[in-house]
Amino acid sequence: MSETTAPASRVASTAAPASTAVPGRTAVPAARTKATARGKGARISLRALQIALALFYGLASALPKLIAHPSAVESFDTLGWGSAGMYTIGLLELAGAVGLLIPVLAPVAAVSLSALMVGAFITQITAFDGEYAATPLILIVPLALIAWVRRHDAAGLTRLVRGCRA
Repeated sequence: MSETTAPASRVASTAAPASTAVPGRTAVPAARTKATARGKGARISLRALQIALALFYGLASALPKLIAHPSAVESFDTLGWGSAGMYTIGLLELAGAVGLLIPVLAPVAAVSLSALMVGAFITQITAFDGEYAATPLILIVPLALIAWVRRHDAAGLTRLVRGCRA
């Protein structure tokens, strides 16, 4: 073997990692491209989940309470909370829905809505014999996911609040 040729095993081990080259751009390693694509897909999926939950809380949950739909009025009268309780819960749900759509507020809104769902679960068990007790528990799961994944966005909220005090 001459000095200019290397054994095949040595060539394979020294080869550069596969890359994806786009004309006019720097080549990016294939593994990094897949990870970036996976990360982008996860971000898009999480954002879609936030939008879906915001629509649910805003339209299906808060709206009937805020327009005093007969079913909501009946439920809150059964609880003994009356219209004040109904409007308060409706406003809290609407605030949570809006918060889910604002990136810096999303983790706080998700935690707040989760706390509201714990209260809804307890209320369903005690006042309504557990008729729809699973619904709040099911909703806590995606809210907890949003709160966990977006937890670093809460640092931006802290900076924003501290900046306003100065």
